[in-house]
Amino acid sequence: MTDTSHRGTVETDSVYGDAPTAWAGWVIFAGVMMIMLGSFQIIEGLVALFDDGFYAVGSNGLVVNVDYNTWGWAHTIIGVVAIGAGLGLLAGNLAARIVGVGVAFLSALVNLAFISAYPIWSTIMIVIDVVVIFAIIVHGRELKADRR
Repeated sequence: MTDTSHRGTVETDSVYGDAPTAWAGWVIFAGVMMIMLGSFQIIEGLVALFDDGFYAVGSNGLVVNVDYNTWGWAHTIIGVVAIGAGLGLLAGNLAARIVGVGVAFLSALVNLAFISAYPIWSTIMIVIDVVVIFAIIVHGRELKADRR
């Protein structure tokens, strides 16, 4: 059934409800990137925990002056939550979208504070975070678990 509204737009009622558009691929991309981002965060956290001599500066050269064990745990926790949010995004979960944006934002902030220790890696992580936030915010609703 087609209905023309007063603004001149055409709305179509479908038997299948609102079908996801081609932009739904961005949300799948965001989910996969969140899983990859979480994996990278865990690796970065484990390196900080087990080999603090690996980084370009000592812990006193960082923006936030805490030891690498604290940074390691922060990166590891962010990574685990990011993997969970990525899996939830692939399932179309609303809570995963909210957590995903929050974790990507937090990851970008942590990597900005960690940038003097590992500049290229931290910059790459920040770029991935921004792309993930874009994909989730702009196109996140297209993979809703309940599409009635």
